[in-house]
Amino acid sequence: MSARKKIGSIGLMTGMLLLAAAGAKADDAGENLPAICTDRPTKSNYACTVEPGHFQYEADLFNATAYDKGGSSTETWLVLNPTLKYGIAPGIDIEGSFSPFVRVRNDDGRGAASVITGPSDVTVRLKYQFADADESKLQATLLPYVKAPTARLGIGNGAWEGGLLLPVNYKLTDTITLTTVPELDVLKNSLDDGRHAATSQLVNMGLALAGGITLYAELWGAWNFDPVGTVEQFSADAAVAYALTPYFQIDAGLNFGLNAATPDMQGYVGISQKF
Repeated sequence: MSARKKIGSIGLMTGMLLLAAAGAKADDAGENLPAICTDRPTKSNYACTVEPGHFQYEADLFNATAYDKGGSSTETWLVLNPTLKYGIAPGIDIEGSFSPFVRVRNDDGRGAASVITGPSDVTVRLKYQFADADESKLQATLLPYVKAPTARLGIGNGAWEGGLLLPVNYKLTDTITLTTVPELDVLKNSLDDGRHAATSQLVNMGLALAGGITLYAELWGAWNFDPVGTVEQFSADAAVAYALTPYFQIDAGLNFGLNAATPDMQGYVGISQKF
């Protein structure tokens, strides 16, 4: 079975299991808090923060990426990939993400294959909301991050890296939200220990439907200005989220690469909850 078919099949089966378990109610946050607001699904980050003193997790239950190029291929699998968030002040939360198990399989297309497994890098972020959607249709945050090199080579690149995101949401109507997330990163050079800039941008449209369902469509682009040559990547992404309670959500999505430098397909199923 091809990598693309495996990703689609596993994603569908996992999604069906989640929906079958939808009758199991999650614990709610215990207060009259706003409904859960997450940075998933899709590659976008939403311009909202967790309320002070409250905790939220947003996790991939499974995440798989397939990349075929010139006969060689790479498959990457993540089993659990939680982002943990804690509200420390009004409009400010601190976030950490880490996957305990990553599997990377490389195949040169001539019969030689290798598999690397292990934990991922650790990423820590601080989210500061400086424009509030409660006061207007516009919501925006600053989101700096630092990545610590906790993964082995082949899963990570062994380097400290960081950057800054600027998630911005604008409510076009009561049911349609437009999101953009310009990002600037400082990354390690591929051939030495120097650093270079990278940037990305996306446009995301969210459509809220009745019954707690939200549909997402997204276009994403990234430009990595490595000294050995600029790498450009582009994808078209689609996802759906389903809120079982005001504080508990499941989601699933697919990302489709639009050029040769971008993984052909990425599929995931996730879960989020606020306490």
